[in-house]
Amino acid sequence: MTEVLTDNALAQGFAHHIAKWALASAPPGADLAALQRAAAGVCEALQQGHVCLPLEELYPGAGTRSLQALRASLLATGQVVAAGSGQVAPLVLDTHDRLYLYRYHDYETRLAGALVRRAAQMPVSALALQALRPRLESLFPSAGRDPSRPDWQKLAVALALLKPLVIISGGPGTGKTSSVVALLACLLEQQPALRVALAAPTGKAAARLVEALRTRAEGLPELLRARLPTEAFTVHRLLGVTGAAGKHRHHAQNPLPLDALIVDEASMLDLSLATRLVEALPETARLILLGDKDQLAAVEAGAVFAEISADPSLGTDTCAALSSLTGVAQGTITPPAGSGVPGLRDSVVWLQESHRFSADSGIGRLAADIRAGRAQAAFECLEADTDGSLRWLPEEGAGLSRALAAQALAGFDAYFQAVLADRTGDAGALDSLWSAFDRFRVLCALREGPRGAVDINLLCERRLKDRVGAPATAAAWFAGRPVMLSRNDYELGLFNGDVGICLPDADGQPKVYFRAGGAYRAVAPVRLPEHEGAFALTVHKAQGSEFEEILLVLPGQNSRGLTRELLYTGVTRAARRLALAGSRAVIVAACRQPTRRHSGLAQALHGGG
Repeated sequence: MTEVLTDNALAQGFAHHIAKWALASAPPGADLAALQRAAAGVCEALQQGHVCLPLEELYPGAGTRSLQALRASLLATGQVVAAGSGQVAPLVLDTHDRLYLYRYHDYETRLAGALVRRAAQMPVSALALQALRPRLESLFPSAGRDPSRPDWQKLAVALALLKPLVIISGGPGTGKTSSVVALLACLLEQQPALRVALAAPTGKAAARLVEALRTRAEGLPELLRARLPTEAFTVHRLLGVTGAAGKHRHHAQNPLPLDALIVDEASMLDLSLATRLVEALPETARLILLGDKDQLAAVEAGAVFAEISADPSLGTDTCAALSSLTGVAQGTITPPAGSGVPGLRDSVVWLQESHRFSADSGIGRLAADIRAGRAQAAFECLEADTDGSLRWLPEEGAGLSRALAAQALAGFDAYFQAVLADRTGDAGALDSLWSAFDRFRVLCALREGPRGAVDINLLCERRLKDRVGAPATAAAWFAGRPVMLSRNDYELGLFNGDVGICLPDADGQPKVYFRAGGAYRAVAPVRLPEHEGAFALTVHKAQGSEFEEILLVLPGQNSRGLTRELLYTGVTRAARRLALAGSRAVIVAACRQPTRRHSGLAQALHGGG
């Protein structure tokens, strides 16, 4: 076997250092070329979102005997240790021939152990919760429902009352936030002094959670509404940011002072952050994770939420307890078949009934076909446009065509008009601006390139400058310019994903106005953390958002990053109308290309890691 070179500088550097360390300690004849290739390969895999690298992918086509020889060769270098050996080295090789950086194998092992221990705790008896049955019934009335089709929102809340760990996965409009409101109402009715926190991976997602909670709680009794949390934290802020990289104030030895933690948009949690979060929560506290297993995974390594929510099976005893607490007939509580290795049984609920999209709506059908990988059916649904909610823009070239540019600009026409109508920065003008701006957004699969978010933002900014009469050479801060933050600033209370709109203040000085609850905050542009234009966003940046109308722009050719999950996430950001720009070949290829992230978490949850 010979060393395979890579042009990835980080991978090259890591492989070089591993080889140097091996030279100092490895026995004569150790295969350092294989070690370097393995080290570079696992480094590149991490950069692509994988947690580990199977040896068979490092050496495609190698037979069992060759892989056994490679395994022995790597272990002989002293820089690779066998998982479970108790030894420490830069690389770890598990029994399934998956190669890890030591740190990521440690994260995976710790996270699996923490989740399994939490899930295995003795549940609360249904009898002890019977006093909450009337509240559950008032929140999810049985009257008028088909008794053969159980209310899975009601069952999800009941499961979260019974169990210390519950994972709720559902697409847009399936009632995850409504379930949170109902759960909090039940918990706080039973324990008014319960210490509960809300969190999300980004500031934008945290703010949306609080806003949605406030809206959906309007039907609760005033006493219960008053007990609800009024703030949500980013996960980093909740854990306590310190000056040391990767270190937080709260951890297993200094746990969070909480009795319950609810985390929204948990599909954005990478392996490292998920591990730190779960370990920082006291073993006795409840943990409820909300997300969509079919959405994009975290930007960093791992697809944690998809793996931990893959097994929605419920045992007979759990179904009996749910029936007792909710009044739902036990025989009707039949969860769907799981999508992966059996793992956290009795802890997962899939919400599949969308209240945003009807079963026969264009966007709803398109999303379902994409999620299921039915590429041909998805494309036919897009072409048919049975209810006027879908439009296909067949863009065959690689660049941004005039027609596509015109479509993007036309979508913001109402916003441009609103900027021209009133640029005073008072609350009324800001309300009108935000209403117009949130109606439409361009989402891009890529950030860079002719159909990327950067170029489309520049196009829209040039048009807005022209409309408001600002010279093309004018400074960046002109009336109506929207920006999205790309870094947190805890001192200012501004977070990655927050969007602000520039307008002149009473003295004619530019300020960027951010929404804060029902009011607005004005911040001088010079004080803003890193930011970029917000007319066009990447699909990754748009996760957790919803807009009335979306223009989803795909690149001119298929690529590894253009996956089923990206397409599904982009499509489901649209509440009423969607225009999808891309060639038939690219759309079909994306539907047929699910995200693959190598990991051993599922097997570790099952006890076979």
